[in-house]
Amino acid sequence: MPNFSKEDILRITKEQDVKFIRLQFTDIFGILKNVAITVEQLEKALDNKCMFDGSSIEGFVRIEESDMYLRPDINTFAIFPWRPQAGKVARLICDVYNPDGTPFEGDPRYILKRAIKKATDMGYDELNVGPECEFFLFLTDNEGNPTTETHDNAGYFDLGPVDLGENARRDMCLVLEEMGFEIEASHHEVAPGQHEIDFKYGEALATADNIMTFKLVVKMVAQRNGLHATFIPKPIFGINGSGMHTNLSLFKNGKNAFFDEKDPLHLSKDAYYFIGGIMKHMRSIVAITNPIVNSYKRLVPGYEAPVYIAWSARNRSPLIRIPAARGSSTRVELRCPDPSCNPYLALSAILSAGLDGIKNKINPPSSIDKNIFEMTEEQRKAEGIDSLPGSLKEAIDELSKSELAKEVLGDHVFSKFIEAKNEEWQNYSTKITQWEIDQYLTKY
Repeated sequence: MPNFSKEDILRITKEQDVKFIRLQFTDIFGILKNVAITVEQLEKALDNKCMFDGSSIEGFVRIEESDMYLRPDINTFAIFPWRPQAGKVARLICDVYNPDGTPFEGDPRYILKRAIKKATDMGYDELNVGPECEFFLFLTDNEGNPTTETHDNAGYFDLGPVDLGENARRDMCLVLEEMGFEIEASHHEVAPGQHEIDFKYGEALATADNIMTFKLVVKMVAQRNGLHATFIPKPIFGINGSGMHTNLSLFKNGKNAFFDEKDPLHLSKDAYYFIGGIMKHMRSIVAITNPIVNSYKRLVPGYEAPVYIAWSARNRSPLIRIPAARGSSTRVELRCPDPSCNPYLALSAILSAGLDGIKNKINPPSSIDKNIFEMTEEQRKAEGIDSLPGSLKEAIDELSKSELAKEVLGDHVFSKFIEAKNEEWQNYSTKITQWEIDQYLTKY
């Protein structure tokens, strides 16, 4: 991440002919918001004097306590490469503050900062996170509205001319690089129309910022290519859904705290406890890592989705996998999160669950090194393998009972999130679907 000063930002905007700045922030559901200002108002914003109406943002505050302030993180300054080169547009990612100068407890970025401080207080230098964001590219109709028709019939690692999304992916990578990303790989995924672009891991807060920027760039570039990009986990029945596998590693005194060369798997006690903490709390935080009704259409057996709470250093069927790399690259890969999640809240919950495992020395059960997908229910029960919740409703019920989640999110977000998600489930469960019409209309 660059190390800008206020003077640097003012100088760069003048030199680069920047005319508009988007002050960005994220609501509790992971939706990117912004207030656009002209360059003449930039110095005021950099002095933390930019106010907005928080009551207009879902899950923030009531109308009688609506005034909120945006405080830009100057190191997140970036110019949008896809905007006009004359009169450019830039962005600054902001923290949300109350009028009395205290951080707003409903700001997801503040919640992640609080979780990171917990790790720092336990002696860790930083949490590094490497996300693997999958998405679909669909055609649009004559009016420009998105469809669920894909423009290719390609599969895993296919290339052009079979993979017609290749050009769009190339443009996405170039734009992301212009915005400071280090792109490690991009390829076609398993399902037709499904893609993945991997960018280099980073410190947790910077990575959460990058995930939000990544989703914005992918959508904007897709639109410029006449396509629609979606991060919905399961847009089409019968094919693989999109996940956001999340690789995590803690560092202490500049060294990877998950590595121990003396252990048979070269994993430290901290690594085992971290795994144990995630496994203990996963059912109660999955509503945060997989937060929409559609998330649980992906989390079903048969499509490589990790629905079973187990871990392994050898195969990819459990919830948690330990990739082969060791030394400074030793990491824990959590495979259930999907890209519809709020990355600030998801990383807060995952980190806090892992830290709880370390704090309370929670040993995980033995690793499961055989294919769980091929095991019978009786075999899984004998191995003590539990499953993730099967619906958003079940996940929210688990969340509502979790003291850890309440501590992580804080009272405000905890109650607002559960209230909104229960309403979402009620709305969904009372709707009449085409499936019901097809199945029942002529039978009954």
